[in-house]
Amino acid sequence: MSAPATDARTAHAAGVRRLLESYWALPPGAQVRLAKRTSNLFRSRSETAAPGLDTSGLTGVIGVDPEGRTADVAGMCTYEDLLAATLPQGLAPLVVPQLRTITLGGAVTGLGIESTSFRSGLPHESVLEMDILTGAGEVITASPSEHADLYRTFPNSYGTLGYAVRLRIELETVQPFVTLRHVRFHTIADLMAAMDRIVASRCLDDVAVDYLDGVVFGADESYLCVGTKSSVPGAVSDYTGRQIYYRSIRHDDAGKADRLTIHDYLWRWDTDWFWCSAAFGAQHPLVRRVWPRRYLRSATYSRLMGLERRFDIGDRLEKLHGRPARERVIQDIEVPIARCADFVEWFLGNVPITPIWLCPLRLRDHEAWPLYPLHPAATYVNVGFWSTVPVGATQGETNRLIEQKVRELDGHKSLYSDAFYSREDFDSLYGGADYRAAKRRYDPDARLLDLYQKAVQRR
Repeated sequence: MSAPATDARTAHAAGVRRLLESYWALPPGAQVRLAKRTSNLFRSRSETAAPGLDTSGLTGVIGVDPEGRTADVAGMCTYEDLLAATLPQGLAPLVVPQLRTITLGGAVTGLGIESTSFRSGLPHESVLEMDILTGAGEVITASPSEHADLYRTFPNSYGTLGYAVRLRIELETVQPFVTLRHVRFHTIADLMAAMDRIVASRCLDDVAVDYLDGVVFGADESYLCVGTKSSVPGAVSDYTGRQIYYRSIRHDDAGKADRLTIHDYLWRWDTDWFWCSAAFGAQHPLVRRVWPRRYLRSATYSRLMGLERRFDIGDRLEKLHGRPARERVIQDIEVPIARCADFVEWFLGNVPITPIWLCPLRLRDHEAWPLYPLHPAATYVNVGFWSTVPVGATQGETNRLIEQKVRELDGHKSLYSDAFYSREDFDSLYGGADYRAAKRRYDPDARLLDLYQKAVQRR
């Protein structure tokens, strides 16, 4: 074992000790929560003055095994930091969520997805084992063969069954570059048919497809973004400065090719938070010219959004201009690919938000993940949409309509943002019986929040 690896493991062990010390320093029966400065959740939560657990020593890469193609990482390690350690060795996680500051523990307990998900599933499926701090104050190792019930119910539990302290994950080999083809479609049905063929064959025009997602700008303008690993050197595009990635996708029927480094491909959506940086003026040419490049990243926009929500700036401006307040519609949903055209066409006709993101998904594992029960042999499509609409007659009117439509189409939605389900509906959709069994075993004194309280009641 090398000296740097030994140092990292020693530092991690010290971080775990501090975490446990902060747990046992809490008053008996006090609610347990993490003390962390950043979050990729987009739902309002009740304020609390209670102290949080010390996670300051749980942010690093513990070790990378290039021969075994695995990495051990602390639960609060970001994908940005992990990739900084693995890319120089020609390796990357099987699925790298879109935003730099998403943590490994967050992606597993809260789910994540990206353009490799059509072949590599979701991030939790490449976890070989993880150490979890439970609500009972124990750090236990969960894997397919050890505490398998916790291993299976931890994904989509959002920290209500415990917190990942360490994760061992699989890695895959990557090439220095990604070649891209942006293929345009004039109907959503045609795009979905092409996506289905690519997922099944993993190729397009006899060329291997390693990365696949899409963007819908309107009913008659949508694209599949098809990526292939490449070791061939040559010129590459740069979307980390004045050029904006999502705008580069659009074209007429002639087709369009592009090339990125693997680093820039994996973070292609982070620079402009997909397209949402426009809300802060960051896409205006004059603003873009003076905006420091290092601040063109999702973490900056997330902080700005936090300030907007804290001081209610958006609704104040709408009121000043004589317009109604706006409802946030920030969601990711999954529906079976056979029903996805129905959902997208319904969405375009009823919700005034574009662009929207598409990402196909097939689970790798043939066993159940009960808190987000997708069929292992089926292809789903994640549809992401992130904006606001005028408020309706009832709270969350548009979000409720979306929840209803997704359920009609045998789909699910992620729980990182606002949800409005009844307790009964929530339990039926998100593995209520399995969740309660795991909760009784690993958090017997209810030191952690309940999932429904956290996801729906905004605790």
